[in-house]
Amino acid sequence: MQSLDAFAGEKLAALEAKSLRRRLKPTRRHDGAVVERDGRRLISFSCNDYLGLSQHPAVRAAAAEAALNYGAGAAASRLVTGDHPLLGDLEKRLARLKGTEAACVFGSGYLANMGVIPTLVGPGDAIFVDALAHACIWAGAQLSGAKIVRFAHNDAADLARLLEVERPLVRHALVATDGVFSMDGDIAPLDQLSELCARHDAWLMSDDAHGVGVLAEGHGSAALFPGAGIPLQMGTLSKALGSYGGYLCGSQAVVDLLKTRARTLVYATGLPPASAAAALASLDIIEAQPELTALPLAKARLFTRRLGLPKAQSPIVPVVIGSADAALEASAALEARGFLVVAIRPPTVPEGTARLRVAFNAAHDDADVIRLADAIADLRKATA
Repeated sequence: MQSLDAFAGEKLAALEAKSLRRRLKPTRRHDGAVVERDGRRLISFSCNDYLGLSQHPAVRAAAAEAALNYGAGAAASRLVTGDHPLLGDLEKRLARLKGTEAACVFGSGYLANMGVIPTLVGPGDAIFVDALAHACIWAGAQLSGAKIVRFAHNDAADLARLLEVERPLVRHALVATDGVFSMDGDIAPLDQLSELCARHDAWLMSDDAHGVGVLAEGHGSAALFPGAGIPLQMGTLSKALGSYGGYLCGSQAVVDLLKTRARTLVYATGLPPASAAAALASLDIIEAQPELTALPLAKARLFTRRLGLPKAQSPIVPVVIGSADAALEASAALEARGFLVVAIRPPTVPEGTARLRVAFNAAHDDADVIRLADAIADLRKATA
């Protein structure tokens, strides 16, 4: 319809004027940290495959064998005929990794958060969300119908104040946060949040998409806080595990409830066998090679030392530029020097904080990390 096309065109033009329009760019990944775009090979610092396991021969072989044995897709919801044997094996392994009774595998991390949160809270309840939590946490909160209360980023004192006021007014309360924040790379104070939740009878949920596989010998951000009670540990298979999918680790009762009522599991096709097999193979490697899991953070800390930035807490380091235009220009300048470092712009990050999000993986050569740091230092001097 003409009105629909006109609407879309006007929206696109407005985004273009603010340098906020996004475009897909076909990218071929090669072994290590090398990618290919427009016929050029670049060293990528914009990939979440922190351990390079998506390219690992054992992981690729496991995926191929599963596709041959079980087929390319699950063919139905897990509650119908899509619960192939590998999913049960994967859930046991994830629960073991995270130290919980059980786990539930979803089709993606986004689907996990959009299914878990509305299953646990609804009208008459409240969900307290870190201001910088991932978009899928906010989406799940909005779908739930619960009252949404935003607390200042990583600010336990602000959460305490809000719990004092809001908790007595609702039936159930859920506190939701990233374990490692995907755009800032910092870590939530899970010990403090856990203590507050215990005091106020609230349930703590941590999204460890960017922590599992790379922190605490692969166990993730929760394992950095021994003794902290984190009953809901969510994560993905698509980053350090090099596959695709999402999960929630928790008690058997919670997992049984999710498998009965979480709409993004009940009404979604199960995870393909190849994805489950790849994740299982990655877990084997992580358990057998704890030294591998330490490499991404070590590379990030080499980078922050070289640039004089605060010590990296995770494999993600933001270099805040400011305007969207300036971030795009910096990204293009680095690409001209052989590096892929994608600019991140609003609404993914707050207005005025467009940035280069630098992600490190085990395959990065130290010399390339130093070259990237020096190239960014040159850009900062040129624009100072």
